[in-house]
Order: sequence, then structure tokens, then C-alpha cells
Amino acid sequence: MRGLSGTSGRAWAYRARYLGLVGASALTLAPFLWVGTNAFKFFKDIVQWSWTFEPTLVNFRRVLFEQDISFLRLGVNSLVIALASMAISLTCGALGAYSLSRFRWPRAITAFVLGWMLFVHMVPPITFTGPFFLPARFFDVYNTYLPVIAAHTIITLPVVMWIMKGFFDELPKELEEAAMVDGCNRTGSFLRIALPLAGPGLGAAAILAFLFSWNEFLFALTLTSTAEATTIPVGVAKFSQEFAILYGEMSAASILASIPALIFVAAAQKQLVKGLTLGAVKG
Repeated sequence: MRGLSGTSGRAWAYRARYLGLVGASALTLAPFLWVGTNAFKFFKDIVQWSWTFEPTLVNFRRVLFEQDISFLRLGVNSLVIALASMAISLTCGALGAYSLSRFRWPRAITAFVLGWMLFVHMVPPITFTGPFFLPARFFDVYNTYLPVIAAHTIITLPVVMWIMKGFFDELPKELEEAAMVDGCNRTGSFLRIALPLAGPGLGAAAILAFLFSWNEFLFALTLTSTAEATTIPVGVAKFSQEFAILYGEMSAASILASIPALIFVAAAQKQLVKGLTLGAVKG
């Protein structure tokens, strides 16, 4: 009887965990399902919460061709800003992390740099809007890509440095030493040995930096004002108007905005599954 009771208890525990996972998945997917269905509804069906409706592409047509600000232009702006800030963050972050990991810096300097990076990442981003807005106005670069790229780089650089330092610390130094014995200099060992082996970390950092810049709203709103440099999140927010919220157009724009990000993540995810060659050197 005790054995049957124990088996029954484990079965109920398994069912409870299963139901919990199903419930959590439903709560997670519900907003995406709501947005996805609203993108293909007429406005009257959205406000009436109609479960049955006639699918339409009118919302996508309005977003792409009937808005004052071209959605395609917003997409180009977001892509340029995201790729530029990601590239700068990866370059500076990888070099800085490699320097802290391989060069003989005093521990106090290493701790200060990493601590300062962590502090910058912990500070609420709204704190930096004033320091970026005033120089952008003073140097006449307001409403251009430059201040937004700089702001996004400042926010994502600490994450990149912390990720890459962890990966560089795990790499065996003997691999680089062997390469330098064969005639490779420090720069060559970094580019040909350390950086390829830290590819998974570089891919993870690239994904995080790109997604932050692609989805960022505050700096894009503060440092831009027209379609010349405005990004997609700011354009989507403008569908929430004074007397009405254009749910259909907002949902369609959200779906269109997610496509480039999904493509980038799918492409960069290949790097995440590659293992580090930590066993290449025998002890």
C-alpha cells in the first residue's frame, strides 16, 4: 500500500508540474497571441473582442504605405543604429575584456574597471538622458544617428565586457603561447586564437547588444524628433494618439518590427551552440 501511495503521489506531483508549465506557457504566449490576432482584425472587431473575425491586411497596408512617417525608413534607422552600436560595443568590449584577462594589471585597476562597468549598467538609463541631450544640442548632432548610437553603446558595453571577460578567463593561455612561439604576435593570437574560441560569448553579447538597441525607446525618443533618425519603437508608440489607440496598426507594426530581430537571433544563435576548445591542451 505504501508503494502504491508513493507512486500515486509522484504521479500527482508530475501532473501538477505539468499543469504549472502549461499555465506559465499560456500566460507567456497570451500577449503575443493577442497582438498577432489584432494585426489581422478590423478596428470594430478589436474593440468588440470578437473571437471570430474576417482576416484583413488593412493594418499592414496602413502601416507600410499610409503613415506620415514611413515604417520602412524607421526600420532602416533602427537597423543602422542597432548594428553600429553592437559593432562598437563588441569591438571595445572584447578588447577591454581581453586586456583585463591577459595583461598583468594590478588587481585594484581590474576591480575598479569591472566595478565601474557594473555601476554604469545598474544606473537607470533615464539618468543619462540629460547628459546626452545637452551635448547633442550643443554640437548640433541632435536628431542624427550619432547620439543614439553613443547612448546605446554606453549601456551595452558593460554587458559585453563582463561576458567576454568570463570567456577569455576560461580559455587556456597555453594555446596563445604556442601560437606566439610559432611566430604569432599578441594581436595575431587575439584575432586568430582567442576571439574564435570565444565565439559563443561573442554571439551571446552580440544578441544582447542588438536586441537592446533594437527595442530601446527612451534615448531614441529623447535624442530624435523626425523620421531622419527616429526608430521603430518611437514610431509604434505614436499609434497611441490623443483620442484613440490604433490597436490594429500598432499590432501590425509590432509584428513587422519583430521580423528583423528574429532573423538576427536565428543567425547568431548558431554561434551559441559551438563549444569552447578547452581540452585542446593536455595537462
